[in-house]
Amino acid sequence: MVSPGILLVDKPGGLTSHDVVARTRRAFGTRKVGHAGTLDPMATGLLVIGIEGATRLLTYIVGADKTYTATIRLGMRTSTDDAEGEIVERAEAGALDAVTDAGIAAGIAALTGAISQVPSSVSAIKVDGRRAYDRVRAGEEVELAARQVTVSRFDVIDIRREDGVVDVDVVVDCSSGTYIRALARDLGAALGVGGHLTVLRRTRVGGFAIADAVGIDALSDARTLTPAEAAARTMPVLPVTADEATDLRHGKRLHGQAGRLAGPEVAAIDPEGLLVGVVEARGKDIKSAMNMPEGQR
Repeated sequence: MVSPGILLVDKPGGLTSHDVVARTRRAFGTRKVGHAGTLDPMATGLLVIGIEGATRLLTYIVGADKTYTATIRLGMRTSTDDAEGEIVERAEAGALDAVTDAGIAAGIAALTGAISQVPSSVSAIKVDGRRAYDRVRAGEEVELAARQVTVSRFDVIDIRREDGVVDVDVVVDCSSGTYIRALARDLGAALGVGGHLTVLRRTRVGGFAIADAVGIDALSDARTLTPAEAAARTMPVLPVTADEATDLRHGKRLHGQAGRLAGPEVAAIDPEGLLVGVVEARGKDIKSAMNMPEGQR
C-alpha cells in the first residue's frame, strides 16, 4: 500500500502541472495524486504534490503565500503577457530610453501592497465553467474581473538594458491568486512601453521551499513528507492524547477546549506523531474539520 505524503517537485519548463501529476502517479503506483496550485508550462519551480490521503491537506496548502523569482521584459507587449505569446506591440526607442531606474522603482512601488489586479486572460480561471485560456484559444474575447491580492515584496535584483528591451529581474512575495504575468503587464503599461514575463520560477509555497524539492527524474526515489510533517509546516500544531485522538477520529468534540487552539485551523497530532486531522473551534469546543483516513495518518 502506498503511504500518504507530500512530495515537493522542482517542475522543469515545458511540462504542465498535470504532466507532473501523471508522472507522480506512475512513479508511486497510485491514481490518488493532486497538486496545490498550478504552474504554467513556461514556469519552473516548486510544485507541492499530495499522495493518497495527504491529498486532503492540499486544501490548506493551496491558499498559502508564495515567492517567485522572475524576469520582466519591458518594451514589448504579448498576447499572453508572457514569452509564449505573440508580440502585439513594441515600444518606440525613444519611449524605452525614457524609462529610468527610478521610474521602474516607482512603477513597482505602485504594484506593491494590497492591490486590485485583473488576471491575465489566458489564466486558468473558469468563466461559465470553462478555463479562460481555453476560451481565448477558441478565439473568444475574455475579460476577467479584478481581484484583491497582496504583494508583500516586489524587489528589483537587476536591470539590464539591451537592444530594444529592458529586462528587470525581480523577486516577489505575494498572496495566493496573484498573477506575476499581470504584474509584468501592468508595470509595462504604467511605464508606457508594454511588458511581459520571460522567466518565472516559484521558490516557496507557504512553509515549503524549493531547496527541499526533487527533480522530475528523481520521483521514484524521492522522500515524501509525512502528513504530520507537512501539516506542521502549514499551520499551528495541537498535541492531543490518545483518547482525544480517538474522539476526534470518531467525530466527537473536545468540549470546552477551544482555548488550546493557536489559530483558526490547527493540526492535531497524536502521541505517536501521526496526524489525526485538522481541527477548528466550534464555540468553546474543538471539532475536526478534516480527518485523515484510518490507516493513512
